[in-house]
Amino acid sequence: MDLDETNKAVLYLLQRDARRLTTKEMAEKIGVSPSTVRNRIEQLEAEGIIRGYHPIVDYDKAGLQLHVLFICTAPNPEREQLAKAAREVSGVVTIQEVLNGQQNIQIEAVGTETDDIARISDELSDLGLEVINSKILKSFHKQPFDHFGQQIVADETDE
Repeated sequence: MDLDETNKAVLYLLQRDARRLTTKEMAEKIGVSPSTVRNRIEQLEAEGIIRGYHPIVDYDKAGLQLHVLFICTAPNPEREQLAKAAREVSGVVTIQEVLNGQQNIQIEAVGTETDDIARISDELSDLGLEVINSKILKSFHKQPFDHFGQQIVADETDE
């Protein structure tokens, strides 16, 4: 799907705050009708460009003070299968496959105590992943891709 400026603006605004921003407010910022915004969202979802809406969880405040990034290696032919299998390990919250290199899977997991993290590491190893390194994560910051909202960003900075 070729993204025009309206689609890009919709994506930008959804990334900024999909929960609190109404289609009417989005339409006003973009300069189109609310029905156009609703139709574009439906199209973007149907095309698989928007794959879901997920909250950003502060795991520490949620009582899961251990937030760990596991750097793993998987044989390339098995990488996708092992990444899917890792989703079943309790405590795993995010999996990223890296295109090339030895450290080709990154797994984010949470727990309340070191036994949780040891168990997750053991279960990942049992699946066939080699855990190369693990790092305790301190914080998480996310922002929308500014290219999607170039005109909106420019308008907001002019105010």
